[in-house]
Amino acid sequence: MRFRKLLRDSTIMSAIGMAIAVATPQTSIAQEPALSAEAFEHSKLLYFQRCAGCHGVLRKGATGKNLEPESTLKLGQARLEKIITLGTEGGMNNFDDTFSEQEIKDMATYIMMDPPTPPEMSLAQMKERWKVFVEPKDYPKEPAHGRNWKNFFLVILRDAGKVGIIDGDTKEVVSKVDTGYAVHVMKESSDGRFWFTQGRDGRMTKIDLWMDPPAVVAEAQIASDARDVAVSHFGEWKDKYVIGGGYWPPHFVILDAETMEPLKVVSTRGIDVDGNYVNEARVAAVYNTPNAPTWMVAVKELGQMWQVDYSDLDNLRIEQINTHKFLHDGFFDPSHRYFQIAANASNRVEVLDTETRKAVASIETGVKPHPGPGANWIDPKCGPVAGTVHLGEGMLTTWGNDPAGHPDNAWKVCYKTETDGPGLFIRTHPNSPYVIMDQTLHPEPEIQQSIQVVSKETGKIVKTIQVTDGEKQVAVHTEFNADGSEFWVSVWARGGKKTWLDGHIVVYDTNTLEEVGRVEGLETPTGKFNVTNRVDHNT
Repeated sequence: MRFRKLLRDSTIMSAIGMAIAVATPQTSIAQEPALSAEAFEHSKLLYFQRCAGCHGVLRKGATGKNLEPESTLKLGQARLEKIITLGTEGGMNNFDDTFSEQEIKDMATYIMMDPPTPPEMSLAQMKERWKVFVEPKDYPKEPAHGRNWKNFFLVILRDAGKVGIIDGDTKEVVSKVDTGYAVHVMKESSDGRFWFTQGRDGRMTKIDLWMDPPAVVAEAQIASDARDVAVSHFGEWKDKYVIGGGYWPPHFVILDAETMEPLKVVSTRGIDVDGNYVNEARVAAVYNTPNAPTWMVAVKELGQMWQVDYSDLDNLRIEQINTHKFLHDGFFDPSHRYFQIAANASNRVEVLDTETRKAVASIETGVKPHPGPGANWIDPKCGPVAGTVHLGEGMLTTWGNDPAGHPDNAWKVCYKTETDGPGLFIRTHPNSPYVIMDQTLHPEPEIQQSIQVVSKETGKIVKTIQVTDGEKQVAVHTEFNADGSEFWVSVWARGGKKTWLDGHIVVYDTNTLEEVGRVEGLETPTGKFNVTNRVDHNT
């Protein structure tokens, strides 16, 4: 069957930032090639929604190729239309199942024109857009409902601009809250009560799970296009600050975690690991370090991890640690000392020691590693290990990550397991004998609609589960419940007019691997975040 990559995820074609949708066309667009004002605006919005995550706001390329006119004019209208329609073997998605023929034609023209430059965003502008819906003094003093909120799942309902909050015990949808366009990541307060979302339109929201029903209590806009968020969890600064990372403008912002007032902006423009100045140096990810008053900030195009010390905002200390390009998602080892992050364009996983604030290893994996929130487990031969799936090939790569107890295996590949196809996410739980991987990026529907189960004991695939078999459906992302007895898998199902607003979650028994339930009526359910698992770092 012809290549149909159905998922539109941040790692493939994530949002460019709403500023693009409002930017003013340059004078050169009045020349050939040209679009009507209406077609230009619509193409700009589609590029924001689907293309810039890989190709960049200024189209200089990152995971995807450079799309500046110097490159695209050489290909020409007909060739560009074909590429957009059918995709390429190098990982470019086909868009004929998402764009109309006219939209494809207009997009081909649009990327041969000079890219509009989006505006910057100042701290003063952020403060103007900051909103408090419930004053902290009016927060509930205890849960206002009788539910087991520590087993809640917060589920990104991507194309609806919402987060669904689901009771993990009863499988009931407790609430759907407005969070802005295509939330990419959510992070928790130290006790898991409050959750901070970061949407691709730059909107950050704070959700209180104790309210009945759970609701957004404050919000801020920290960028025009953004990807990640994290909360301070260390010492006297516990739950004091929250940080958001911007794609455009390329910066990070520190906010008051109680009120969400923006406090400080730091640009990430700078010199990359090759010695070149990069204007569009985007923040791909931010993570709290459990054992120090710092955040790990991944500056994608620079190929640098910035370890940002939040103990003194007036005299901000930042270690700029050289690694490889282009940095994306990461996770900690079980000791919470070492941070492991994919440099997917370099086919590597980088390892940072957050105690010494230095890079300690660079592991060659497979083509474009993408661990998402990652997975750690015990291998009988190598001891504690971690693993990643890949965007560019069907491969699980596993490496040792216990330098204290198993130094001979530390930061070395333990084994590789060939899978049926490339995927986006890998997850496990300490109480599960298995590691679960999706295969969302395979061209054949029957494979992208399945997940594969790997035995921790043998490192081999023990079962392939066909999650769905709908003609226009895809399985993506796994998350375990609090005690690890179940794992939940998202299913995207496309409705009419090329939208993905239909979907559900399939629930499986961890030991028998049999389906035990479903949660219906969800709009493009994507990433899922279980309160206990995320607080306890169960991977």
